Amino acid sequence: MQRNTRQRSAIREAIVAAERPLLPQEVLEAAQPSVPGLGIATVYRNLKSLVEDGVLQAVTLPGENPRFEPAGRQHHHHFQCLRCQRVFDVHACPGDLSRLAPAGFTVEDHDLTLYGRCSDCAKKTRRRATAGR
Repeated sequence: MQRNTRQRSAIREAIVAAERPLLPQEVLEAAQPSVPGLGIATVYRNLKSLVEDGVLQAVTLPGENPRFEPAGRQHHHHFQCLRCQRVFDVHACPGDLSRLAPAGFTVEDHDLTLYGRCSDCAKKTRRRATAGR
């Protein structure tokens, strides 16, 4: 267990406050106001330590770098905006997906990612469409 440094606390607090999984660069940007000298190497080192300590968990989407969110949360899924690339929590689940597995297979877990536009990007698209009329 690592000691609780100012950097470690700022990183953990930035992730909790975001209420969505963050990339290391996003963590750096969110935590720097609390710790102005914070660097990306320190962020990576602390993220690794916080995952090992069970405080954070990695969210890995296909073809993407891991993002980080608090560990021990209820089962949930994710939504990735195709425009801004941010990832958001989806607090819903379609339930048992074993009917989708081939005959004789046993489903032990599942992960579901939705893709589209987040509300911010959808608003920008609508504004541009109405401005062009």
